[in-house]
Amino acid sequence: MRSGHLFIISGPSGAGKGTLVKELVRLMPDLWVSVSATTRTPRPEERDGVDYYFLTPAEFDGRVRAGEFLEHAEVHGNRYGTLRRAVERRISHGMDVILEIDPQGAFQVRKHMDRSRLIFVKAPTPEDLEKRIRHRGAENDDQIRTRLETARREMELEGSYDHVVINDDVLRATEDLMAYIHSVSEPPEDKDL
Repeated sequence: MRSGHLFIISGPSGAGKGTLVKELVRLMPDLWVSVSATTRTPRPEERDGVDYYFLTPAEFDGRVRAGEFLEHAEVHGNRYGTLRRAVERRISHGMDVILEIDPQGAFQVRKHMDRSRLIFVKAPTPEDLEKRIRHRGAENDDQIRTRLETARREMELEGSYDHVVINDDVLRATEDLMAYIHSVSEPPEDKDL
C-alpha cells in the first residue's frame, strides 16, 4: 500500500484558503482535511470538532506537554495546532491529507515531515486581501491592522513554497489546486507499456 501525501495549504488571513479547501474537498472527496485545535473563541457559524477543536489555554498547554501536536503556534493572540496522531495515521493508510494552517505552522510541519508539499494561497492584490479581511466583520480595527501587518510579512515567504495559487476566482484556483495535487499523487505513467 502506498503512503498518502501531505499537502499544506497556507497563506495570509483573507486569502480564501478555507473557501478553496471546502471546494477542493467537494470535488475530491477522498482527501482528508485535518481539523486544527485553537484557543480562540468560536465564530457564530463554527462548530467544535468540525471547524476547529476549541480548547481552553490549559487544555492546549497539556496537549503541548504531552507531545500531541505536529505543529503549534500563536497567531493574532490565539494558539493553533495540528494534532499529530490523526494526520500520521491517515497518511500511513494511504490517504492524501490537507492541512490548512498559517505559515508558521507550515514550516514547522515541513521540518518533521520533509515530504510534505507547501501550497501558498494569495489574493490577487494587497488591496483585495484588505477588502476580504475587512468584509468578514468579525474583528475590530486593531485586530484588522494586526492581520494586515502579519499578511505583509507572510507574503514575503511565497518563494519558499512548492506551489502558489492566486485566488482570483474560486473555480480557477480550485482547478489549479486539483491539478497540483494530481501531479504529486498520481504515479508516473510507465513509458514501457
